[in-house]
Amino acid sequence: MRVLIVEDEAELAAMLADGLRGEGMVCDVAHDGARALELTAAHPYDVLVLDRDLPRLSGDAVCRALNTAGYPARILMLTAAAGLSDLVDGLGQGADDYMAKPFSYLELVARLRALGRRTSAGALPTVLTRRGLSLDTARRVAERDGRPLKLTPRELGVLELLLAADGAPVTTEELRDSLWDAALDPATTAVRVTVHSLRRKLGEPPLITHEPGFGYRL
Repeated sequence: MRVLIVEDEAELAAMLADGLRGEGMVCDVAHDGARALELTAAHPYDVLVLDRDLPRLSGDAVCRALNTAGYPARILMLTAAAGLSDLVDGLGQGADDYMAKPFSYLELVARLRALGRRTSAGALPTVLTRRGLSLDTARRVAERDGRPLKLTPRELGVLELLLAADGAPVTTEELRDSLWDAALDPATTAVRVTVHSLRRKLGEPPLITHEPGFGYRL
């Protein structure tokens, strides 16, 4: 899941980004509303964590702009105001969920995962299986023929995308856009290296193939 955190409190934004990356999510950060719109124009986010009180362009304005443009990401709005009228107003801007500050980090993670499951028209099952592989997307654990696999968060992300494709190829660009943040150099070999590491950890016989011009297939 790719998340954009739009929060002008730099320390809070950095803390959230580090925590969510540890949960296996890909995170970018914007500290004002205008930057948020620049990033959403360039990257396909699944969920936005959007503070209402932002410099340059308010969270409400960002929310309205994304909804008007038909941007598909779900929006979880954050605010220091906790009244019912604020909740109704926030949801009225087009947000999908709403949390008041201060908030529980564990609750935030749970809500983000729930929103992430709603980003596509057809929700994926919690457990993905194919060719002896099993991935529990909620618990973030994988097995091959009953054997536990010790995978990094990035390797789990690659495996999830390949399993979700159900035999269709997944391009390097799709992997990069879904699993690496905006700071990644497009010329890097990070995707290839990660796929190679995942292929090795899955064991024999090999399950991941590379088809030049098409991508990786499971």
